[in-house]
Amino acid sequence: MQRSRTKLDNIKISKTGEKRTILVITGARQTGKTTLVRQFFKQYPYLSIEDPVMRTRYAKMTAAQWRANFPEAILDEVQKEPSLIESIKSVYDQFTDTHYVLLGSSQILLLQKIKESLAGRCVIHEMYPLTLNEIQHGGLDKTPPNTLFQDMLNGKVLPDFMPSFMLYGNHAQKQAAFDYYLRYGGYPALTEESMNNESRLEWLSNYNYVRTYLERDIRDLAEIRNLDPFVRLKKTAALLTGQLTNYSALARESGITNKTAQQFLHYLEISYQTVLLQPWFKNQYKRLSKSPKLHFLDVGIVRSITGNLSGELDGHQFETAIFSEMYKQAKNIGFRGSFYHLHTLDGREIDFLIETEQGFYAFEIKKSQHISTTDARHLLGLQDILDKPLLQAFVLSNDINIKLLHNNIIALPAAFFLA
Repeated sequence: MQRSRTKLDNIKISKTGEKRTILVITGARQTGKTTLVRQFFKQYPYLSIEDPVMRTRYAKMTAAQWRANFPEAILDEVQKEPSLIESIKSVYDQFTDTHYVLLGSSQILLLQKIKESLAGRCVIHEMYPLTLNEIQHGGLDKTPPNTLFQDMLNGKVLPDFMPSFMLYGNHAQKQAAFDYYLRYGGYPALTEESMNNESRLEWLSNYNYVRTYLERDIRDLAEIRNLDPFVRLKKTAALLTGQLTNYSALARESGITNKTAQQFLHYLEISYQTVLLQPWFKNQYKRLSKSPKLHFLDVGIVRSITGNLSGELDGHQFETAIFSEMYKQAKNIGFRGSFYHLHTLDGREIDFLIETEQGFYAFEIKKSQHISTTDARHLLGLQDILDKPLLQAFVLSNDINIKLLHNNIIALPAAFFLA
């Protein structure tokens, strides 16, 4: 399956006048960056910077030579030759009839080189694994409808709900997409028509993606010769997904120092494998000093790393699956708010807080198929802690029933809300 039109519709590039920009697309490997761009910019030459011989030759070209030979081009894996960013900047500044698309598989593109060299000259898009609505409605000729979650982030008022997910005509389709996602994750390769359940499990069990990622991105980012300590940390991190980050435990289990554990987690984050979800405090400085929650961005990769290919997800893994889906969906619609978790000294834990200009949305995630009022206990009185209004609180779970648990706290099936 190809990406849906969602990303194409977001890539609005003018190549004339003051709006002419350099397009930067970054994200994890195999999320469809190259396929999308080559279809959208069919007439552009495709230059792979991964080729070491050609990479050297491209780096020696002057701005005039770029304009003469490649006035328009796609440069893939550009992070492998950062000096090319300066070259593209020079071409952009000197010639108004040029246009470039830069692709890369880590946030190294978003760090100082891009910020300093291409400030005011580029538009950056990040690509993640497929969302649930893309899994259901994928293809470059289709624009998937927004989910209830995306509508809410866009400021729409949620409708009055019927008492059960089963009463909605599309419940079977949504549930099937959700079940698929929990089992295989969202990488586009697994949705190809040639893939069946057996070949999907084989793709995950062969560790192909993770090995490719290790061989390329980690060697590029860190120049690590011996990958064994990183492999151990990665597996330990996957086993601890959805939990507070404990650098000492990660270091101890991986046989490395605390500092190296923090370094390795940073590599996972800037290569779009994980998110460190920061805690929320009224005092912003405390947010920087307290433990974040570790979440992998694809539950299929968690299964691949841990070897849990077809078993049930545990509660923390289920929470990670929900977080990563919400995070991807928010990114796809250009949401500019912030995600947090909340963990107080008296034991109150809120899995996710989403902060907007108007206020907060709060979420408790439960794997259970039977939700009761006690599952909302940490959400009670939450408004007293926050410094903005609590717009709505949710308990998302596998319970097919829709229930008002308390005033402003509603229990919804996760598949209904997110698919």
